Amino acid sequence: MSSPTSNNHGTLPAVLAGLLLAAGCASQPPHPPPRAAAPAPAAPATAAAVAPAPGPPSAAPAARPEVPAAARADFDRALRYMRAGNNTEAELGFKQVALQYPQLSTPLVDLGLLQRKQGQLAEAEQSLKGAVQREPGDAVAWTELGVTQRMRGEFKDAASSYEQAIAAEPRYAPAWRNLGVVSDLYLGDPQRALKAFEEYKSITGEEKPVSSWIAELRQRLGIKAPVQAPPADAAPAEAPAASPPAVPAPQSAPANAAAGDSAPATGG
Repeated sequence: MSSPTSNNHGTLPAVLAGLLLAAGCASQPPHPPPRAAAPAPAAPATAAAVAPAPGPPSAAPAARPEVPAAARADFDRALRYMRAGNNTEAELGFKQVALQYPQLSTPLVDLGLLQRKQGQLAEAEQSLKGAVQREPGDAVAWTELGVTQRMRGEFKDAASSYEQAIAAEPRYAPAWRNLGVVSDLYLGDPQRALKAFEEYKSITGEEKPVSSWIAELRQRLGIKAPVQAPPADAAPAEAPAASPPAVPAPQSAPANAAAGDSAPATGG
C-alpha cells in the first residue's frame, strides 16, 4: 500500500521508499505468520511533505520549511543520478544539498534510503536521525528511521520511531501498520499490536490481510469481537407481546422529530 503525497506550498514532494519489508527473523515468536511492514513511502523521493490519509486529521501537521529554487534544482539533479543508477553521484548530490540547506530533511531522507538500498544500514540510520533532528514533524522520516532500525534488529527503537511518526501525523497509516508488525512479531506486545492494526484499518479501510491479523490477535488475547449494532431503522426481530398503538406526532412537530439519532459513520 502506498501513502498519498502532496505538494505543500514551496515544499519538495516526499520520499516514499519502495521496499516491502518481510517481517520474519530468527527472533520472531513462533505463532503468527510473517507480516509485511508497510512500505513507508513509494518511489524515489521528490518531496518533503506527506499528505495525511483520507479523513479529518487529529492534529494539524507541522509547517514545512520553504524550498529555494536552487535547492530544488540541485535535488532534482541528484534524483536523476539515482534513477540512472549512478549511486556515487547521487549520494554526493544529496550530501551537498543537505549541507547547503540545513533546514531541509528531505535530502537526508533520500540519502538514508539510498544507503539502505546499498546495505549500509548504520549509515542510513545516521542520515535518517539527522533528518528527524532537522524536522521533528516529518512522519515519513520517522517511519523510514523505524524501518531501518527494525532491519538492524533495534526493535524497541523502531517502535519508538513509529510512535514519533504517529505523534507528528496521527493519520499516517504506514506508521500504524509498522508499529503493529514490530510490536507483535519482535517485541511480544500483542496488545499494542492490536491497537495499531485497528487504527491502521480505521484509517485505510483495508480488509485483507489486516482483518485476519486483528481477529488472530483478539483470539490470542481472549477478546471477543465487538458486536455490530443493528441499523437505527431495522425492524425488531420480534414484536412485544402487547404493543400499544402508535400515537401520531402533533401536526406542528418538525418532520424529523420522531427520527432517532443516526448511527455514527464507521470506517475511514
